[in-house]
Formats: sequence, structure tokens, C-alpha cells
Amino acid sequence: MKTKFKKILQGLFIVFLVGILLTSCTKTGKIDNKAKYSELETTQDLKRFNSIDELKKFLKESQQQASSSRLGGILEKSMAMADSLQASPAIPERSEAGGAADYSTTNIQVAGVDEADFVKNDNEYIYMIAQNRLVIVDAFPAENAKIVSETELKGTPQNMLLNDDKLVIFTVDYENRYAIPEYDFMPRPIYSQNTKILVYDVKDRKNPKLENDYSMDGYYYESRMIGNYVYFIVKDNVNYYDYWINAPEIKSPKMETLRPEIYYFDNPEYGYTFNTVAAFNINDDASINAKTFMMGYANNLYVSKDSIYISYQKNMPYVYGQKYNEERFYDVILVLLPDKVQDEINDIKNDKEISPAERWSKISGVLEEMYNSMDENEKQDLIDKIGGEVEAYEIKQEQDRRKTVIHKIGISNGDIKYEDREEVPGYILNQFSMDESGGYFRVATTTYIYTSKSIMYNNVYVLDGNMKIVGKLEDIAPDERIYSTRFIGDRLYMVTFKRIDPLFVIDLSDARNPEILGKLKIPGYSDYLHPYDKDHIIGIGKETDSNEWGGVSTRGVKLAFFDVSDVSNPKLVDKYEIGQEGSDSEALYEHKAFLFDKKKNILVIPVREVKGRYYNTKYGYYDWRTWRGAYVFGLNTENGFELKGKITHSENNERDSYGWWSSLDAVRRSLYMDDVLYTVSGKKIKANDINNIDNELKEVDIPYKDTYLKLMPLPMIEESQTTME
Repeated sequence: MKTKFKKILQGLFIVFLVGILLTSCTKTGKIDNKAKYSELETTQDLKRFNSIDELKKFLKESQQQASSSRLGGILEKSMAMADSLQASPAIPERSEAGGAADYSTTNIQVAGVDEADFVKNDNEYIYMIAQNRLVIVDAFPAENAKIVSETELKGTPQNMLLNDDKLVIFTVDYENRYAIPEYDFMPRPIYSQNTKILVYDVKDRKNPKLENDYSMDGYYYESRMIGNYVYFIVKDNVNYYDYWINAPEIKSPKMETLRPEIYYFDNPEYGYTFNTVAAFNINDDASINAKTFMMGYANNLYVSKDSIYISYQKNMPYVYGQKYNEERFYDVILVLLPDKVQDEINDIKNDKEISPAERWSKISGVLEEMYNSMDENEKQDLIDKIGGEVEAYEIKQEQDRRKTVIHKIGISNGDIKYEDREEVPGYILNQFSMDESGGYFRVATTTYIYTSKSIMYNNVYVLDGNMKIVGKLEDIAPDERIYSTRFIGDRLYMVTFKRIDPLFVIDLSDARNPEILGKLKIPGYSDYLHPYDKDHIIGIGKETDSNEWGGVSTRGVKLAFFDVSDVSNPKLVDKYEIGQEGSDSEALYEHKAFLFDKKKNILVIPVREVKGRYYNTKYGYYDWRTWRGAYVFGLNTENGFELKGKITHSENNERDSYGWWSSLDAVRRSLYMDDVLYTVSGKKIKANDINNIDNELKEVDIPYKDTYLKLMPLPMIEESQTTME
């Protein structure tokens, strides 16, 4: 009997443990608790460290609670996107120097909030980071295009911002520094990453002049430019030792070392990251303003003209798991037991003279006696009842744990002020998942709950200016996740995917009552959405098809054109598929690689196209034939996509290659000046006639060191060997 009871008791606690993992997206069950943190409750208020000693004390206490002694941040680069129909600058008049009358600029998320990239241009020059150099090309008129200067840069250049005759370039490097530990007798090496912000005057394009050089420990994250003010964020893992801590500092030859105030929240994290938000006027770069916020693993950023929003996944401290199991037992399980058993267990619980281990030993003894007094049916009925309530409880707890923390930081003319924070259920995909409009912050999330069966659904939340949730739309597209979103005015266009591609049109005009207006289901999915006009949306993603195993296989790159004039019934106007399985485009995950101009009737995307397989006679196996370059389209509401031409920078049009966007001959960006289309790779810039793409006007070779994977010529294919298209 004893052995049989032990098996039953083991089975019961297996049910309890499985209950921790079992969850559901439906709001079922009697338990409707929010997650309890008991002794782990925190104020969540913004606080400031008054000294390094105070910071050390906080980190030491946090180390004792953490499940791991490693403190630090993990960067997952992404930003926030979506405000205007088309964030393009006003078209300037033709310059006295003879530049283009109109020209494209970087595809940005919010009108008036510029984003850094490795290629910038004005109406005459192209500025490009080529490996460790700044290369300036006099590009207009195209027939006379040439390189006018090459400037070697410190560290590894990341990207840059352009403002009239000023360039701001962000670079990163690694360095060994030395510091003498507290009361030690000699310097000790400290290995760290370093970010430099280089400000160049390029009024004389032939001779760029370095005006200032900011430097600080940490890795460059993101930057924006609003008017003449540059805002940038540098992250640094909080590496704490008994004798030293890497408190942020900003250094410049033109000013004294700036040590930003460090702010924090008293909620414990698995690890911490210094997020230093800094700002300076590009025309007055001797003065800089900065504040540091010690947060969790921040990985998404959205910037409007007035605010910076930083987000990361909520993490529960290690001790939470210990307390959580105890609370679940008393709050859920105990109340379902017979009254007599409840009384005995409560007496044991209230006995302050016994240790936690002894307390549980006595409680388990009471449970053993209870089960020994039951017949098999009673035992099973109780186990089923408890298991059901534990599952319902776990649903609510797990949903509350799966949250994203969003911090709002106000910005104005270089001033930086922390405003508020909020937690929203689910996880944010990328920058397109966030938006600010009409005094409201809107965010789309996907809730993932992984159990014996994974659960997934999507949500939209609207927050007011104080970061309080005032409207929500939840449980959208169960068992699917968000692939792309685009906020445009009072609408949200959202693509989810599992087997087909539902495009949702969501009304946000009533902030407190978001509403799905309509949806369209087609094969494939879109990774990026771009506005054509108020009634049409462009999508770029992948085509899909059912496979022989009943699943879904990915095919080529797909452009889709949607008519959303009837919001209750969106329609697919046209689609265009490029290449076979394995084909890709940088525009799928980097919006700056996407060029569109409705007035010029031009859409350009970089493409790595898989064209088929061939038998490699040299190595004796089948390999893929690929093509790399840019596809150039026209687009209108009547005929959809029209292929105008293709441009490649490769010496061989088709070749086998394991290279990706790191390949120097891969086209990565495109831009235009008047009626000239320029495509940019690591090896060259090509200028083609927009009205006749096959008409190449000029080619400018970019200096480079071939440090990347070298591309081998395509081996000869014997006639008897069939190419499998």
C-alpha cells in the first residue's frame, strides 16, 4: 500500500509540475489571480545612484539574488518604425553648384527623424563607408562621377548621419585599458569595447576635416538626428568586480570628461546594461548632454520627434521561482483539500519554530495520510480537480510573466528627461511594432507560451501620454505570430503567418476601442510593409507552398501590392515572385535597403536570387546557381508591378557562392538624383538611366581590401548534366 501511495503522490506532483508549463490563450478556469510576487514587490520608481559606492552595493545585493553571477546585456539590434505615409524630405531647388533638382534620401520611419546608414547622399555627392574608409563620390552629373576623397576612419565604422556640410560617423573598437584596483599595488588590464563619434566638416569634399571625436566605453546601438541635434545610445554590459566598475564616461578633446548621472529601477534583473542616451548640436559639438539608465536587456528602439522608447523583455528574479511554488501551493492547491487537511497544514504553516525543510516534510506527511484514507476513484478525482485548477492558475501567471517593459524618455533640443514606463503583454518583433501618434503610443505584440503544446497569439495596445494602457485588442490570429506591421495614421496594417498570410486592417481612431476592420488571407507572408498611398500598401516577404509532409515550404522573394480602400475587404492587386527557395533580399529585414518613389514610378530592392541547381564537376556534388544585384520595378494601381530591369555588380551574372550580403559585389543600397538611379555595393557604384535601366551611364570603382570570402568562377557544366530549375 505504501509503494502504491508513493506512486500516486509522485503522479500528483508531476501534475503540479506539468501545471507550471501548461497554459492556454483562453481565459478559462476559476482562478483569476494576477501574478503574485509577495516579498519581491518593488516600487518600479526611477531612482538615481548618488555615488559609485551606492552602485556597487546595489549590484552586490543583486548578484546574491541572481541565478548567475554574470551581469551584462545582450544586444538584439532592432529599432522602432512607422509614422508618416512616406518619410521623404521636401524636394529642394536646383543648387547653384549644379546639383540634382530632386533626390532620394534614407528610407526612414518618422518624418523629420533621420536614421543613420552606411550610405548617405545629397543632390550631388554620395558619402559611403567602405570598410574602414569614408569615400566621397561626386556623383552628379553621372557621366562625370568620380571619387573626390578617401578618409581612413578610427575603429570599425558602423554608420553615419549627414546634415548639410557635416557628417557624424559612429565607429566601434576594442581596447585594453589599465586601472589600479582599490588598495592594490599595480595596474590591472581591463578589456572593453569602445564607441567613437566622429564629427567631420565636409564643406570641402576633397578634404574632410575632423572637428570633434567623442569617445566612451560600450557598444554603439542606435542614433537619430532631429534638426541639428544628434541623439545616440551606447550600451555597455555592467561588469562589476569587487575593485572596479565601468561607470560610463564621455571624453572629447574639446571638453572635460562627462560622467552622466546613472538612474535605475529597484526591480531585480538577471543582468544589467548601461544605456547611455546622449545628445549634441551638430553645429555646437563642444557641448554634450547625457544620462545613463541601468536596465535589462534592451533590444528595441522607437524614436519620435519628442520621445525615445526603449523596450526589453521582462525577467523574473531567481528567487521568484522559489516563492512562486510556495504561493501556488497555498493559494490554489490547499483550498481544494478537505477542511480537516487544510486545518492541519495551516497549523504547520503558522509554526514559526520549524525550518522550511521540516515544514514541508510535515505537510507531505499530512498529504500522505490523506491519500491513504481515499479509495482509487477519490484519489483520481482529487488529482484531476487540482490539476485543472493549477492549469487555470498557470495560464494567468504565465500570461503575466510574458511581458515587455517599455521606457519613455522625453527629448527636446538636446535635453533628455525620463518620463515613465509600462509593461505590455507579449513580445515586440521589431521597430515597426511601435508607433506614436496623436499623443498616444501604440504597440503590437506576440504572446508566446511554450508548454507541452505551444500557444501563440497577437495583441495591440494603446497607451496614453503617461504610459497607461487605455485600449487593447487581444487574442488576434491564434497559433500565428506577427511577421510585419505598419502604423499609418489611425490604421494598423499587420501581417501574421503560420500557413497563410492574413493581412489585418485595424482601426485605431478610437484609442480606447481598437477594432479589426477586415483581413485578407493569401499564401506567403510579408516581412516589411511600405505605404504606396492612403489606399494601397506594398509588402515584401516570401512566397510559400504546401509540402509533401503537410507543412509549409518557403519559396522565392515575393512583392505584394494590396488595395485597402475598402477596409473591410482588402484585396491583392498584384504580386511578383523572384527566384526559388533560398532567394533573399536585405530589404526583408532592413528597411533602408528599400527604395520607393511614387512620383518617379520606381521601386528598387537588392536581391540574392537562387536560379537553380547544377552539378559541380570539380567537387562532385550539386550546388546552387545564384544571381546578386538589384531588381528595378515600376508600380501603379492599374497594372501592378512592371519589371523595368536588373542591375548586377558581379563580374559573372550567375555563379555559385556561399557569400551573402557580406559579399563585396552584392548590391545593398540604391538612390536617385533626378533621372539617374545609383546602386551601391562594396566594390562599386553604378549609375543607370531611370527611364532606361539597361543604359549604364557610369561605373565608379570603390577601393577595398578583399578580406571577405572570395567568390570562385562558376565551373563548366557538361552538356549531359541537367540543370534542375
